[in-house]
This record gives sequence, structure tokens and C-alpha cells, in this order.
Amino acid sequence: MSEKLVMPNSHREVSKTPGHWVLAQLGKKVLRPGGKEITQKMLNGLKISPIDKVVEFAPGMGYTAQLCLQKQPKSYTAIEQDEQAAKIVRSYLNGKEQTCKLGNAQQTGLSEEVATVVYGEAMLTMQPDSRKNEIIAEAARILEAGGRYGIHELCIEPNTIDESLKREIQKEISETIQHPAKPVTALEWKQLMIDNGFEIEFEAVAPMHLLEPKRMIDDEGVFGFLKIAKNLLTKPKARKRVFGMRKVFRKHKDNLAAITLVAKKKEK
Repeated sequence: MSEKLVMPNSHREVSKTPGHWVLAQLGKKVLRPGGKEITQKMLNGLKISPIDKVVEFAPGMGYTAQLCLQKQPKSYTAIEQDEQAAKIVRSYLNGKEQTCKLGNAQQTGLSEEVATVVYGEAMLTMQPDSRKNEIIAEAARILEAGGRYGIHELCIEPNTIDESLKREIQKEISETIQHPAKPVTALEWKQLMIDNGFEIEFEAVAPMHLLEPKRMIDDEGVFGFLKIAKNLLTKPKARKRVFGMRKVFRKHKDNLAAITLVAKKKEK
């Protein structure tokens, strides 16, 4: 990272920094719950090609943005609310039809039906239910009829889970990542899409192993993993946060998963 591209939240106390930015500061590039594997499945399901006009909600560090741009879409627009993250994403953009705007996914400011593909990862999980609905409705508004919408989120299992256990998991995840989080069941994720005029075309689920060594090596490569491990050794406050997050993920491993859904906006 050059001097100019400061990591988001780098000036905050580590104990109060949202978990995904703590991981990013340690060198972790893949910050999505299902790792590289589920991101790739989502992108495969979206079938992005050079005729597509793509909008990405909350690109974060821009890992998926770079994969998307390799497919050479006709245009790429990111909507990111964090100024530092937006600067990092802009450093990857080099075409005149590629842009990263500061803004919110629930009110993008984009015109109706300007996109053929919209996707967002690990961002709906962080929203209350009403906001989830607003964001999915905004995806529907900016998509052409027949356009594709992809999500990659944290998921609670099984669909029949006891409500009090579900609330306990949501509370413990929010506390450990220092950010409100409301993951829901696969059935609920699908219903949110259906309620906003989408039909589900593709679904994939994977274990929530974001902080397990094997997944980290798969996602970051051996050298990336070693860099993170070295940073963990030398940064005790960050190490405490990461081990705390992993402890909660392991505690609830039977009830946590990552999910991707790709859905098509119904023709009117």
C-alpha cells in the first residue's frame, strides 16, 4: 500500500475496530465468509461478460472487483461508503467506464435499470432486516429486467433453528466483530430476494472457516498466510481480536455457514 492509500479504520483503537478491518490491517485480502471459493461460485453464477454493466455494492478492499474486471465488463461502478476503501478500489480502476462512487447501497443515486449485473458481499449481514430489504430493493431498481443479482453472506443453519439460539448467535458475532451483525437462515435470505421481485437461479453453501488455517492458506496463499501469522505474533491487541473472533466462529460452527445466491430480476 502506498503512503496515500491508508487502510480504513487504521487510526482507531484495535479493540473498537470492526473485525474485517482488523483482518485487512493484518494483511488479509479475502474478507468474505465463504472465502475465495464462494466468491468464485457467485461470479460464475453471474456470468459476467463484455456486454455487462456491473454495479458492486461495498467493494471493501476490492478483491472481487479485480476478479470482476478481469472479465472486461462494458462498465463497472462501485458504491462504497468508506472513503479510504474507495481510494483503494480506485487504485485498481483504469478504464473510462470504471468508477467508484462514495455512497450507500440503499440509495445509490443511480438511475433505474442502468445495470445488467449487481452484486455485494458480506454487507447485508451487517444490516438490520429493514435495511437488508432496502438494499435488495435498490438492486432491483437499478437492474434491467432479466438482470442478475448476486450476494455472498453469512448464513445461520438450519432453517428451523430456535429463535432464541439465532438471536444469541447474532449477539455474540456482533460483540466479537465490534459491528452490528444479523445473519439469517438460507430460507430467509432467499425470501428477501423473492419479496423484491427476484427468482433464485443458483445457490451454494460452504462452512464458515474464514479464520481456519487451511481456508486462510487456500485464500491467501502460503506467503500471504505467513505474513498474517507474523503480524499476529507482533501485534498482541490484533491477535486478541482475531482469536476472539475465531473462538466465537468455532463455538457456533454447527450453526454458521457462508451462502451465495444468484437471482434474476423477473420480467414485468
